[in-house]
Amino acid sequence: MTRPLVISDCDEVLLHMVAHFKDWLGETQGVDFNLVGNNFATAMRWRETGQPVEERDIWRLLGGFFDTEMHRQNPIEGAVEGINTLAENADVVILTNLTDERQQRRTEQLAAWGVHARVFTNQGPKGPALKAIIEEYAPSRSVFIDDLAQHHHSVSETVPDVRRLHLCGEPMLAPHIDCAHRAGHAHARIDNWAEALPWLQDQLHNPSQEEDA
Repeated sequence: MTRPLVISDCDEVLLHMVAHFKDWLGETQGVDFNLVGNNFATAMRWRETGQPVEERDIWRLLGGFFDTEMHRQNPIEGAVEGINTLAENADVVILTNLTDERQQRRTEQLAAWGVHARVFTNQGPKGPALKAIIEEYAPSRSVFIDDLAQHHHSVSETVPDVRRLHLCGEPMLAPHIDCAHRAGHAHARIDNWAEALPWLQDQLHNPSQEEDA
């Protein structure tokens, strides 16, 4: 009999990212990061000129952070304990939007914090990648955890039977991002692991739990 399956994002679900990215930009790149609303692109400005950082430089800076600064990232409160509790009675995999050459680095990064899970890298919407994972594992039941509404939308369209939790553990971002639950693309929105863990366990192990949070 197959086991339940948890497919979790990493950044802002398991590990803080944007807070460390902001610090690194200010310390070494001459870029100020001030998030107003939910527009990540307009949050970054060159300190010397006050001009917005163009899209090509945003991607370059993000790549530089993941190539050299992943050691800065630390766990969201309760995330390591929560994901490892789920792993006691379910398979757990990580679906992260990093380029494929960073897969091993992400695997090692999570292992250093005590999360020993298979890591899948992806670029773009996560629905197709998650569909392939579901087809490989053929789980008895599955849940998807991510901090970005667009990925819940993608999964809801591609693999609608997967239960979906919108979780953003970064206080700098959580109040500003679009809510997938409000949009009807996630079954719940819970931004802390203390409350998320019981909800996730119910979805995985109690088939009668179909009420949205």
